[in-house]
Amino acid sequence: MENKAVNLNAERGKYITAVVIYGTVGMLLRYVHIPSEAAALCRGLFGSLFLGFYCLIIRHRPDWTAIRNNLKWLLFSGVFLGLNWIFLFAAYIRTTVAIASLCNYLAPVIVVVVAPVLLKEPMDKRKLPCVAAALAGIVLISGVLRGETADIVGVLLGLAAALGFVGVVICNRKISGLPAMDKAVIQLFVSALTILPYVLLRFHAEDYVLDSRSILIIVILGVVHTGFAYCLYFSGMKTLPVQTVAILGYLEPVVSVLCSVFFLHEALPPEGWAGAVVIIATALISEIL
Repeated sequence: MENKAVNLNAERGKYITAVVIYGTVGMLLRYVHIPSEAAALCRGLFGSLFLGFYCLIIRHRPDWTAIRNNLKWLLFSGVFLGLNWIFLFAAYIRTTVAIASLCNYLAPVIVVVVAPVLLKEPMDKRKLPCVAAALAGIVLISGVLRGETADIVGVLLGLAAALGFVGVVICNRKISGLPAMDKAVIQLFVSALTILPYVLLRFHAEDYVLDSRSILIIVILGVVHTGFAYCLYFSGMKTLPVQTVAILGYLEPVVSVLCSVFFLHEALPPEGWAGAVVIIATALISEIL
């Protein structure tokens, strides 16, 4: 029992670390002079290549039997991941970043609702108020209460991004007996292939300014924020209960807001701070229940 608790704490730590890393992506993207969808493509491509190279260095041998047994869900999860990025970046264009993020972060709430049906997992009803509180915190941070309006197409794109993330979660729960490294390499590469047609359709040469800083940040996003972080993320997601994953996932926008305030010096209204406090407190309380 003690070893099981230690393992859960370790997996929880991995997941939280990955979520915190993801929270800094928006800050770094402010300094990249290429379209956001192209940056997403580079994340998936560089991340998968880095992990593949890392496997060679540590002499990790892919478990081809496990890959074949899980190939269907691996491919689906990679496609869903790519679709999540495509729809989210499109939502950023059609509406505000706040509204797009709010719609995207409905995904954990949707997962909690569908888990008993699609995953046959019992629902911990004690955590439902925590999910509702976390969603309320996202509303406070988003600025919706200040009267901002959203384009209906942008809202629908944001919801489509949320459904893409739900697909990733469901597929990952279907995968079994596969090392996290093998899973991350395939999923990231498939996500890049999914994003590529979207990038080509929207390509305009004048939108790309490949200065040295942009190139460096893109590499960091691929190696650290994608390759390394996804190993931690998928490892934790596989072991932790769906409800715990849903709640802790809300830490990502909190980190993003804090980075925007302290590093980008963007103002955060009082209700924004209240939302951040609600989300952090909710995450902690949900772990105690």
